Amino acid sequence: MQLLDFAYDKSSTWQEEVPCEQASWTMVFVSYGRCTYTIEEKKQTLEKGQWLLIPAHTSHHGRSVPTKIHEKFVLHFDPRTTGELFPLLRQGSFSSRKTGKFDIIVDRLRLMYRGWQDKQPYYKVLCEAHLQELFVYLQREWDQAAVTTGTSLLVEQMKGYIQNHYREHVTKEELGSCIGKSPNYAASLFRQVTGQTISEFVNMTRIKTAVYMLRHSALTVTEIAEFIGYNDPSYFYRVFRKITGLVPTELVSDRETIRK
Repeated sequence: MQLLDFAYDKSSTWQEEVPCEQASWTMVFVSYGRCTYTIEEKKQTLEKGQWLLIPAHTSHHGRSVPTKIHEKFVLHFDPRTTGELFPLLRQGSFSSRKTGKFDIIVDRLRLMYRGWQDKQPYYKVLCEAHLQELFVYLQREWDQAAVTTGTSLLVEQMKGYIQNHYREHVTKEELGSCIGKSPNYAASLFRQVTGQTISEFVNMTRIKTAVYMLRHSALTVTEIAEFIGYNDPSYFYRVFRKITGLVPTELVSDRETIRK
């Protein structure tokens, strides 16, 4: 799978028309708001968490919803031999679905986009590996039966509990109690729908808070680590780097530069 171009859009006035001569596939993922595409004379409204896959040589045009800001990632790629691995890439028409794995997918896309912009050695290899990982998540969801509304609500309840208690040690027993189900059912359902374990989601929630605090607070790295629930600063560093690709002191340096 060869990644040819990668863009991030944030706009309320975006408009684009793509002719059928375009030889690459297009993947769109909306991370905020909504926008519209017309493909093969069919209008498709994309909302937060929804992805759109457009085959090569398919003319289409898209635009923002007037006066409404939306944010999206747009990738152009050549599937090459991976079309044999993923049935989604063997379809002759466009496909679209809202993902239940929003957090993990948008996290990977942000990581890919940062790597694409920084252009460190072997960045394309790494970005293409992440792109193939994304297709694993999308294909699994596509193959599985659609998640019911009731199931989605249970997972949203668990996410809400984690958002309120992420600084503590969140267990499957607590989440099971939150939704009135057994601990093992809660843990299994959470992973099935989100693509993450409970601990992975807790860590990601903590690190999102840490990124904000490193940029906008006057606290030290150790103080921030303790605030979000990490008593061991070295473990915080490892988790932070694994999720963001950065070390916390890089964001502190940016903060200090801005203040000067």
